[in-house]
Amino acid sequence: MSADPTVEEREAVDRLLDAPLALLEKDSGPPGPPPAPEEGAGRYAPGGYQRMAGRRHMLLPALHAVVDNVGWISRGALNYICERLIVPPAEAYGVAGFYALLPLTERPRRTAHVCDDVVCRRKGGLEILDSLRGRGDVHPSPCLGQCDRAPAVFVQRAGQTDITLTGTDAEQTAACLETGEAPADSPVPLPQRGQPGLRLLRRVGNADPRSLADYRRTGGYRALRRAIAMGPERVIEEIKASNLRGRGGAAFPAGLKWEAVARSPDAPRYLICNADESEPGTFKDRVLMEGDPFALAESMTIAGLAIGAETGYLYIRAEYPLATQLMERALAGARRAGLLGEDVAGSGRKFDIEIRRGGGAYICGEETALMNSIEGKRGEPRNKPPFPTVAGLFGRPTVINNVETLVNVPDIVLEGGRAFASAGTPDSAGTKLFCLAGDVERPGVYEVEFGETLGGLLERAGVPEGGAAAVLLGGAAGVFANPDCFDMPLTFEGARARGATLGSGVVCVFGPGTDFGDTARRIARFFRDESCGQCAPCRVGTVRQEEALERHLGGGEWEEELFSDLAQVMADASICGLGHTASSALGSAVRLGLLGAGRV
Repeated sequence: MSADPTVEEREAVDRLLDAPLALLEKDSGPPGPPPAPEEGAGRYAPGGYQRMAGRRHMLLPALHAVVDNVGWISRGALNYICERLIVPPAEAYGVAGFYALLPLTERPRRTAHVCDDVVCRRKGGLEILDSLRGRGDVHPSPCLGQCDRAPAVFVQRAGQTDITLTGTDAEQTAACLETGEAPADSPVPLPQRGQPGLRLLRRVGNADPRSLADYRRTGGYRALRRAIAMGPERVIEEIKASNLRGRGGAAFPAGLKWEAVARSPDAPRYLICNADESEPGTFKDRVLMEGDPFALAESMTIAGLAIGAETGYLYIRAEYPLATQLMERALAGARRAGLLGEDVAGSGRKFDIEIRRGGGAYICGEETALMNSIEGKRGEPRNKPPFPTVAGLFGRPTVINNVETLVNVPDIVLEGGRAFASAGTPDSAGTKLFCLAGDVERPGVYEVEFGETLGGLLERAGVPEGGAAAVLLGGAAGVFANPDCFDMPLTFEGARARGATLGSGVVCVFGPGTDFGDTARRIARFFRDESCGQCAPCRVGTVRQEEALERHLGGGEWEEELFSDLAQVMADASICGLGHTASSALGSAVRLGLLGAGRV
């Protein structure tokens, strides 16, 4: 394209990508090096395409660099990024346009994204939007992962670090937009702080997340030393013996993933930590990263060495600026201490971790969409097979686990897989984090051993069994449950037996008097908006189910046959889990009579 970047845009990209390559025949721009004698007087760029080949994965960071400094992506900025990375402008435009937080039209340098999802809309989010209606710098947003401190507002500040306002109101939001300054965040609720028996949460609130020394004082990095002494094969055997299952919703055995990648003859291999925690109602991974960032750094290092990877990626949703800052600080501290880099803890092994920020796309929580996003492509899911353990990031064998899954690893290494598996049940080993929010007295993340009942968990959070009209389990992709399910054991097998799901650990409580029609509308709109549109069953089905819901809430009969057909087609034919589960919560709300239609 012919558009030119501004000085500010050019500098933002150059700071990320180093000094620009210059062509001598250009009259403008910084001078390039003199041509070597054998090059003659013609066109000369040191390294040329070969030097830049394979840097497509820097596209998303480069787009972020412009937004971080300028506030939006102009044609000139996009063109300059494309020149630097040798990416066709049409492809780069398609990537930038995929993400909600990477605007391609000019907007104010400070922009507020006000959460109006299932929790915040009932805790003051709609009032903030109503009060600031008409402002070009205020927009509604899906869940920001701050349900324990609702309502929440994410503020992008060009030239400053992005921030999240929690427990806020319209006046504070407006003041932040006008001055760029933010009030202090409301404290993170830690309802179990100081309780004995905690494993994943034991350091959260009790150790300084900015201090490597404090982490080591509380036992940190002992597991890494032991893992190095054990060797990769034995570490993987202990992970398999632990029966650790993925905590992101799929519940796939972690040890099988690790073993498949470790045994692959292909190289290089990669490790990814999925911290794109975008399921409405979920915030446990955020609490871990903000409260115990070194634990994740150590866990990823153990996993990377075990599978034979030299590079790991931590993919964090852009709406988590504090978690990103703390993880960056933790990784830098680990490098300085020799715990990451060319010689990890004196082992002679190489492993390091790079952070990648998402751009505001729920679908990038799906593992293959996340990989495409890292690679600098649109965050659209891939068809499977091949699975990531065979052909994942950059087409290489890849292990991908979420934050909660990985943070279990140090205890398994130190205590042994069988000791870990002795807690919980045979099919659901260990402890599980649950995100309690909504109509509860004590919201926050709770760690309980698998097998605790739903009713028992609600009592911990201050919700007696008679005080909840319904509970949303697993988030927007989950199901509604009524008090009849309060005796359900919180295990993978217990949830399956009741037609429910634990999903990512969401337990969103709705008290008597809840307008479930409004909640159902928001869930339907969420899936319509967040469908990537790649496959027709999901792209069309999410719209059609929203239309059916609107007809019903407008007074029409519930079109059960139509809805069931839509749900079946999306489940059978959609590429990824978004389409597979888009109808789950709405269907369960109808079956329970929450929308006034009676049981179906």
